[in-house]
Amino acid sequence: MLVAAAQPPRPTSQLRRRRRDPSRPPKALASILRSRVIACLRAQDSDMALQAAHAAVRGGVSVLEIVMSTPGVLEVVEDLRRSYPSLTFGVGTVLSVDDARKAIRAGAQFLMSPGTVMEILHELEESEVLYIPGVLTPTEIISACSAGAKIVKVYPVSVMGGEMYMSALKKPFPVLPMVASQGITIDSIKSHMEAGASAVVLSDAIFNKELMGERKFVEISELANRATLQALQSGK
Repeated sequence: MLVAAAQPPRPTSQLRRRRRDPSRPPKALASILRSRVIACLRAQDSDMALQAAHAAVRGGVSVLEIVMSTPGVLEVVEDLRRSYPSLTFGVGTVLSVDDARKAIRAGAQFLMSPGTVMEILHELEESEVLYIPGVLTPTEIISACSAGAKIVKVYPVSVMGGEMYMSALKKPFPVLPMVASQGITIDSIKSHMEAGASAVVLSDAIFNKELMGERKFVEISELANRATLQALQSGK
């Protein structure tokens, strides 16, 4: 009796391996909409990044993005996932599929870019990993949504007028979740939420450059706590 040779498995993209039920959004999306704050961390070395991340978590941050250019970013993500399995961690300024693959292997639950990298967006359409593409204009929003984006990051929002631009941009897209990013302070969280932002990205507002340089992590924790409380009080 002849036995048919087993067919080799079809190659699977590394970005598609972690699939989800297409009827359910990625868990990271729910976490972001619930927390309303994405703390964005960039640091000079991995030790500083870890200490600052722990400080932010102690202050109440539950969604944290580490910028890809941070030395040792992948090891930092792996460490944070082990230390805080119930929280949500991602990698920012992801500009290529190769970087996306590295971040996902390290355990990133979401990826962010300053613009829209269509190849990443297509690959992650049915993945557990959430991709948040950067957009600035209505045309870019339509393009990203047509390609499968479930949430977008309006960047750089302050250059375009901050809250006023956010409000104008939100009107044609009332249902689409938008994250306001760049130049946002703790005191302006509420006004951005009122303008239609579902969440905000805070970088220097939490990880103040001077405090980071002097390794004043207690103060960073206090800023994180202020931001977290402000976001919760500004909820719709």
